[in-house]
Amino acid sequence: MIYFDNSATTKIDPSVLATYDQVAQTIWGNPSSLHKLGDRAFQLLESSRKQIANLLGTQADEIFFTSGGTESNNWAIKGTAFQKRKFGKHLITSSVEHASVTNAFNTLEYLGYNVTRLPVDKEGRVNVNDLRNAIDSDTTLVSIMGVNNEIGTIQPIEEISDLLSNYPNIMFHVDNVQALGKNIWSRVFTPRVDFSSLSAHKFHGPRGTGVFYKKEGKMIAPLHDGGGQEKSLRSGTENLPAIAAMAKAMRLILADEAEKAAREEAIKAKIVNYLQDKPGITIFSPVSTGFAPHVLCFSLEGIRGETLVHTLEDHDIYTSTTSACASTKVDEASTLIAMNVDDKIATSAIRMSFDETNTLDEADEFIKVFDQIYRHFAQINHLGE
Repeated sequence: MIYFDNSATTKIDPSVLATYDQVAQTIWGNPSSLHKLGDRAFQLLESSRKQIANLLGTQADEIFFTSGGTESNNWAIKGTAFQKRKFGKHLITSSVEHASVTNAFNTLEYLGYNVTRLPVDKEGRVNVNDLRNAIDSDTTLVSIMGVNNEIGTIQPIEEISDLLSNYPNIMFHVDNVQALGKNIWSRVFTPRVDFSSLSAHKFHGPRGTGVFYKKEGKMIAPLHDGGGQEKSLRSGTENLPAIAAMAKAMRLILADEAEKAAREEAIKAKIVNYLQDKPGITIFSPVSTGFAPHVLCFSLEGIRGETLVHTLEDHDIYTSTTSACASTKVDEASTLIAMNVDDKIATSAIRMSFDETNTLDEADEFIKVFDQIYRHFAQINHLGE
């Protein structure tokens, strides 16, 4: 089996799973309980928080635990909107965000907020001048992803941060679910970022667990009311086994990060070099400093993306359409549509996403299999004639 769908989810690392099992079986007290079992759980909870903070270069009290990227994104967006509604109801995002961001803004728009969605260029990237022109006295939040989940575009977070340094009262949220462990962290997590989102299952951790970064001193409304966990900002008994496992997964993914990212980009480059001169192929994720090293999106004219995904699956090669979170919906190519790519090309796109466990031999096997598929469909669709 060749698994090229790591942006959808990664396989949990065996040692991370071992940590989960050990904590679940030996440290099963509630971290909020006053007895020694509870205290033992609390100490591990705070140790995990400190470890994650150290790995991200933040303070421990800036790290909050959630159920994943979707919850973290919703909290950043809705929590800020609710907290700052007296100061303004204008919110800014991009036209190429993950569904958890897009739909959160749709809900706020329904509730009476004014949302500006910035356009993108032919590489799926926002223009900082468009953001500058969109900001007004009513703006309270800017939310722009670090790495696009469909085609891998790295957004200009550093330039946006420079702009927003002139607007200290505007909160800045970055969805960094696709960015950790790709040797680009300093480009997408600047000192100006107020809120950021991570999800453990994107870096070989357990599903249903995530991190929400909230800069010290920044106010946000809670979305979960309950027993007062996480400083009364995110109530609910903490999933301690998953949190401890996530901390370990983060430590592992950040070890030798540059080397891992280089291996992923080498796989991407090999496949891009094979694809780039073929008639009917459109590549949306070039090998470039402007794109993440692990994401490759391309289309084959005349075959729908889901058909190509299943054809590759028949050869035990696993990919996805442009977003696993929307792969069965009509908006499956939303980033490409926002880039003004023709519908027929956009709906023919698939996404391949690599991690440090993939190999150049797997790239060779993909090329061998895809070459057969390509020749078959090229003949049917008269490509290159």
